[in-house]
Amino acid sequence: METRVAIAAIVVENPASIEQMNRILHEYRAYIIGRMGIPYPSRQISLISVAMDAPTNIISALSGKLGNIPGLSVKTVYSKRTTPKKEG
Repeated sequence: METRVAIAAIVVENPASIEQMNRILHEYRAYIIGRMGIPYPSRQISLISVAMDAPTNIISALSGKLGNIPGLSVKTVYSKRTTPKKEG
């Protein structure tokens, strides 16, 4: 199975959407390398980046689910290179 490294940039404009976002991220935890959140109180938003190593269809599914949550904006950037994922 080939995988790609990608980063999803998430802008949280409605704090009520965070619980649903975290549930979805938890579902995909096996593919997440790490995540970083930056609160920006003066703009009343939060910025979150999620680094992943997963098959393209998994990355797309995660991005799509997050993008359908009201109050979130999501953009994903993919690496150009695919690599075979090592099992284990």
